Amino acid sequence: MSFVRFEIVAKVAELGSFTATADKLNMTQSAVSHAVASLETEWGVSLLIRDRKKGITLSDAGQKILPHIREVLKRIEIINQEIALVTNLETGIIRVGTFASASSCLLPKLLAKFQKKHPNIEFKFFEGTYEEITEWLRSGIIDIGFVVKGQSSLNFDLVPLIKDKMVVAYHPDHRFQFKETVDMNDLMDESFIMPTGMYQSHVEALFKEANIEPSILFEVHDCTTIANMVQEGLGVTIGPELFLKTHQTIKVSKLTIENNREVALACHSIANASPAVKEFLTTAKHVFYQN
Repeated sequence: MSFVRFEIVAKVAELGSFTATADKLNMTQSAVSHAVASLETEWGVSLLIRDRKKGITLSDAGQKILPHIREVLKRIEIINQEIALVTNLETGIIRVGTFASASSCLLPKLLAKFQKKHPNIEFKFFEGTYEEITEWLRSGIIDIGFVVKGQSSLNFDLVPLIKDKMVVAYHPDHRFQFKETVDMNDLMDESFIMPTGMYQSHVEALFKEANIEPSILFEVHDCTTIANMVQEGLGVTIGPELFLKTHQTIKVSKLTIENNREVALACHSIANASPAVKEFLTTAKHVFYQN
């Protein structure tokens, strides 16, 4: 059985297009269509639903089979990497799921360290929410992902990286501007922008511990939108220092009550991971455990 057809089916499912797959794999569109059709004929099932309006989607059978196809491709990648190690020819690709603040604050330092030692390893990055990264891990789209402990990450092997403190963010001219630490009680009379997404539970835990109710003026899901609203003086917010400190047009201060989110790298199984992934995780330990 040709595993090239597996790669083609997986890529069509990822991109939702025969044309895009053909361009990505440097093949003709007819060759891509033929590869998929021949696999469907061999197995006697339809893997894809072809619809002019909706495009290409997975059939019920395709949804069940695709995770196994991805697992086979991953195993082939591991075999190739093991062979490369034996022959002293380093090769491989690592698929990484990441969220915005990890991409800007954690990845650069980690990649710089890793690629000095392993310049021939390739990377493919998928940026999304906590929930998307967890789903990508489960479905095999990515090899490893940046996650926050406690956010559906218990079924994966984890390599802890940092503890990211919750801080209060405000306009540079706000009355908090000269306070290194802000008392939670001082937030009671402030127009508060409540995050409804990735770190809402941490914010709610802080107010619960302080036994106060915030004066919520806005509830916003997107992190960047929240930062932009703070920049415009529409209110104050609480969020992870890792993300908020990247916005130089707003100011942040510590809080009298401490709450952290623990950022980690997750994968299905470190023991069964490819040599490249194992080395990446080892590098991550060295980079962040020393800090």
